[in-house]
Amino acid sequence: MKQSAEELKKYYDHLKVSYDKFVEQPLKLNIKRGIPSKEQLQLSEPMLDVFSSSSDFMSQGNVDIRNYGELTGIYEAKKLFSELLETNLDEILIGGNSSLSLMHLAIVSNLFSRNKGTLSNETIKFLCPSPGYDRHFSMTENLGIEMISIELKEDGPDMDEVERLVKDDAAIKGIWCVPTYSNPTGITYSDEVVDRLANMKTMSEDFMVLWDNAYLVHHLTNDKHAAKNLLSACKAAGNPDRAWMFCSTSKITFPGAGVSALGASKRNIDLVAKELSFQTIGFDKINQMRHVKFLKNKNHIAQHMDDHARILKPKFDLINQKLTDYFADKDYVEWTEPKGGYFVHLTTKNGCATDIVHALAEIGVAITEAGATYPYGDNPKDNSIRLAPTPVSLEDLDAAMDAICLCIEFISLKKE
Repeated sequence: MKQSAEELKKYYDHLKVSYDKFVEQPLKLNIKRGIPSKEQLQLSEPMLDVFSSSSDFMSQGNVDIRNYGELTGIYEAKKLFSELLETNLDEILIGGNSSLSLMHLAIVSNLFSRNKGTLSNETIKFLCPSPGYDRHFSMTENLGIEMISIELKEDGPDMDEVERLVKDDAAIKGIWCVPTYSNPTGITYSDEVVDRLANMKTMSEDFMVLWDNAYLVHHLTNDKHAAKNLLSACKAAGNPDRAWMFCSTSKITFPGAGVSALGASKRNIDLVAKELSFQTIGFDKINQMRHVKFLKNKNHIAQHMDDHARILKPKFDLINQKLTDYFADKDYVEWTEPKGGYFVHLTTKNGCATDIVHALAEIGVAITEAGATYPYGDNPKDNSIRLAPTPVSLEDLDAAMDAICLCIEFISLKKE
């Protein structure tokens, strides 16, 4: 039954009293970024003790990993990551702890260095499925590349719109993708979307699909999803140089001391290696070998990630239960129930997300800025909120969710 104006005001006043109590005793909780918890980090502490003798420091080919060399990574690391990304050994390059730095390197190598500055006075555009990963967008903006927002659907980007744009505009030279358990919605690209990305006609001859497979092994349930291999699809389509696939161990072992990898055609690997040769003689090979000895192979990684899931899944279950209980008979918000990844995405009423985030900040709950997952921080509907529950305890997350539910209803009712 629809409430009268007087009843709504009375209920709003009740919510405000509850909110003011939080203002008086703020929570001081931060769930802005998807970082592993201390319990997750402890899972990888045995990796610090994997070297037992001097022979452990020798890579295949009698390469001493304590010394210079091996620009594109040691053989053992290439073998491990080629298994993860499903590439040939000559289609893999091993980087440092940041896959973002490899993405930056790939863009610069393919669009700037290879052309020796001929693009400096031309417009370059990237397609940005949204909501998406804020660091992709900030990197693109910093490079002076124009961003075009594309709707992210349940099976990937709106491919009708993508295909329409790329076939006629040579300035569009790339698209950002988080294909498995996408940040922040948790969706996984369908085989059809992967094939369309691989086969579509592009006006640009050096078009890049930047395939950030950050969550390829980060399952939360036994219903394990995985996007189709992009490089294989691009090879089959006759566009092998279109695929640029990235991953890292940032949320597998230690984010600050992990290993990253680029999987691409041999031509693209050679291109990036040439650019990289002006920057370093080689990344940390001791850390590469440390990861190989600890992670071993794809099957062992899966077992290790099951341990992560046992820590993480209760947090995602708690969020879903809290939202279900609180909004059982209310339509102020919709939310995702991801099968993997690091985030829960909330879709609020239009025009409410920014005020909800600000209201939460006032009571000591820090979450990602409302527009951060859109190019230039601009979501015209102002209805997108990302929750990153991984770093906090269940007890703290429970308290944060009480505050989040209250603020969603409080702000939504205020704007009615």
